Amino acid sequence: MEILVEMKGIYKLFGGLCALNNVDFHVSPAEVIGLVGDNAAGKSTLMKILAGVHPPTEGDILVDSQKRIFRSPQDARNVGIEMLFQDLALVPELDVTDNLFLGKEMSKKVFGHDMKFILDRKTMDKKSEKFLRELEINIDSVKEKVKNLSGGQRQSVSIARTIFFNARLVILDEPTSAISVKETQRVLELILQLKKKGISVIIVSHRMEDIFNVADRIVVLRRGKKVEDIEKCNTTPELIIKKIIGVANNIC
Repeated sequence: MEILVEMKGIYKLFGGLCALNNVDFHVSPAEVIGLVGDNAAGKSTLMKILAGVHPPTEGDILVDSQKRIFRSPQDARNVGIEMLFQDLALVPELDVTDNLFLGKEMSKKVFGHDMKFILDRKTMDKKSEKFLRELEINIDSVKEKVKNLSGGQRQSVSIARTIFFNARLVILDEPTSAISVKETQRVLELILQLKKKGISVIIVSHRMEDIFNVADRIVVLRRGKKVEDIEKCNTTPELIIKKIIGVANNIC
């Protein structure tokens, strides 16, 4: 099976605390992974290492079978790995287009007495509208300020921004934790649309129903160790919960 990203033998120490203990993890192209575990299981730490936020104490990261060293989130972004944190990292006072193009704005030349460059708002708006339409994200206008959008719309815009510039793997940290049931369904549909477009997704969530709605495979961390890695079709929410809390295999 082709592997897009692989993490081998990942350890992470914070002082005397071992947050991750010899964890192996991989993602294939167009695969949705549900990463679950109790609080302090190591989920966020593992994903922050993959996203370039933290360096591993020990272990390797491979992308397309090539070893990579991520010294910053930009290093991960350069190979197509984007992580969406719970704070969404959107700018509420800016509109949808501005948020999608933040840091990568388009400009055009203006000829006159002195040639200069100005923002190409028209082209940016058109690209934004086309992109959101392709993802079936319903927003009345890309000129609407983000602060006026619903929680689900903001979540959708944030996800869209991660793939706007050719992300290959999107990491979502609790993407449905603070939105309505209806908006949750829309976000889950968006995750499946990313899969159809060939984009891999890792969804970190405590909501087992969401995980089982979209994941192809489920990985369980417990106390910094991987205790399960299984195809969704071969398990149940009840069995996964037992792995999370340590009931299975007489883990105490």
